[in-house]
Amino acid sequence: MCSLHSTQHNLLDTDNSKVDKNMQIISLALFSIAICRSALAYPTDGLKQLAARDCSAEIATFNLARRERRGDFSRRSIYPTMKNLTCILAPEASTDNYIANPPLRQDVTQGQTQVFLIGCVNSFTDGLCISFSGFALTMDIGVLDVTTCQPLPNAMVEIWSPNALGNYGTFLRGALTTASNGIAEFQTIFPGYTSEGANHINLLVHTSSSATSSVTHAGRVFFTDKWTTIVAMQPPYNTNTHERITNLDDPVYAAAGKTGFYPVIDVASIHDDWPEGMVGYITVGVNPKATH
Repeated sequence: MCSLHSTQHNLLDTDNSKVDKNMQIISLALFSIAICRSALAYPTDGLKQLAARDCSAEIATFNLARRERRGDFSRRSIYPTMKNLTCILAPEASTDNYIANPPLRQDVTQGQTQVFLIGCVNSFTDGLCISFSGFALTMDIGVLDVTTCQPLPNAMVEIWSPNALGNYGTFLRGALTTASNGIAEFQTIFPGYTSEGANHINLLVHTSSSATSSVTHAGRVFFTDKWTTIVAMQPPYNTNTHERITNLDDPVYAAAGKTGFYPVIDVASIHDDWPEGMVGYITVGVNPKATH
């Protein structure tokens, strides 16, 4: 018999409440089905079923340890507690804009946090230049083995995302192995939105610490529309010329919630001052025995 452990959360600062409510309804409705069946929809190596399990206790401990490492950021966090307290596989997504063999590095910013000069005739113009940069984002990616309910260490994680103007390049790409606690922590920036879908960061998870090992998960993790809207008002983000797509209008975002997984990054601002930087948390469930 499967038991459903859930907590009512007060959603703060959301301008797309319908989207979040819809996602919550979908998640809650499918949660017990996903737990009881544990069907492996993505990817597969012949394994057909996992034993039903409730990982809420293990994941709650996992998440608490991640928070306590930095202190309490809950004042400006969209969600007071983290989502994805269950052993549910994160859904797969296409690997658009992917470049193989990214550099092994924790800091992937590669100049994208440098000063932008807005409204300047030249760099020597006094009093006319205002300096801005892409907003710093510490991305805390927790990888969970859904077959054991335990964090997955020594798994190579790759991320890539666009810059503040919504453009991809050789920047903002990197790979890092999860530590003994199952976490890969990247220094990146809050991405600018693209015309290819709702604002997101792309990621790959390998089966081992080698970047040439098999891939067990390829997916996208998203931001709330509220955060994207707020950041998009600031330079240089406000010079982004791409067409904005909201979460509600992105079929990849909608599909990600159909298995009970919640694909939204929990964003908290540093020192209650988001321009100073942000921390983003996401827990991604993978089956390391299933490979592409």
